[in-house]
Amino acid sequence: MTQALIVIDVQNDFCPGGALAVAQGDAIVSGINALMAEADAVILTQDWHPAGHSSFASSHDAAPMSLVEMPYGPQVLWPDHCIQGSNGAAFHKGLNTDPADMVIRKGFNPAIDSYSAFFENDHTTPTGLEGYLRTRGITDLVMVGLATDFCVNYSAVDAAKLGFGVTVRMELCRAIDFDGSLAAATDGMRAAGVSLG
Repeated sequence: MTQALIVIDVQNDFCPGGALAVAQGDAIVSGINALMAEADAVILTQDWHPAGHSSFASSHDAAPMSLVEMPYGPQVLWPDHCIQGSNGAAFHKGLNTDPADMVIRKGFNPAIDSYSAFFENDHTTPTGLEGYLRTRGITDLVMVGLATDFCVNYSAVDAAKLGFGVTVRMELCRAIDFDGSLAAATDGMRAAGVSLG
C-alpha cells in the first residue's frame, strides 16, 4: 500500500480573517504538518480563481451563499475569494509546503467552479491528479483541510468512485456547515465508502 496525504485548500481566505473564513480553519495546520512525515507523497490543493469568477456572487449582482443555475448544475455563489496571486489565495503561513510533491490548482477556469481535487464541478473535466497518483503507484489517500463539507467532501467522494482507498481525518478538517451541509457531506462520504477517521 502506497499512501498520499492530500491537503485541501489550507489558504488564507479560508482561515479566520479571510474572505470566506471557516471557523477555526487555522487550528488544523500544526496537525497537518505533523502528518506529512508519515505519507509516501504529499499533494496540496489550492483554490485559484481569476477575478470575476462565475462562482462569485459579485459576478451575478447576487447575495453571497445564494444559488444560481449553471450549465453544469446548481452553484453556490461565494464571496470573492482565493483570487490568483492575492494574499488570500496564498497558503496559510504556518503550513509546511516544503514536503509537497505537487500542488494542484483548481477553480482557474472562469466558467466552472472546482471543489474536488479530481474534477471540476461539471464532474467530467479532470484536474490531472488521478493520473499523477496512478503513475506514482499510490492506492490510498488520507484527506485533510478545508472545508469538510465542500472541497474535502467532493474530493473524497470522487477519489472513492475512482477506486482509491480514502480516509478523511475529521479532526484535521473544519466545515462551513451551511444549511445542513456538514451532515449531508458526512452521510454522502460514508455512502461512497469513505472512512471518516
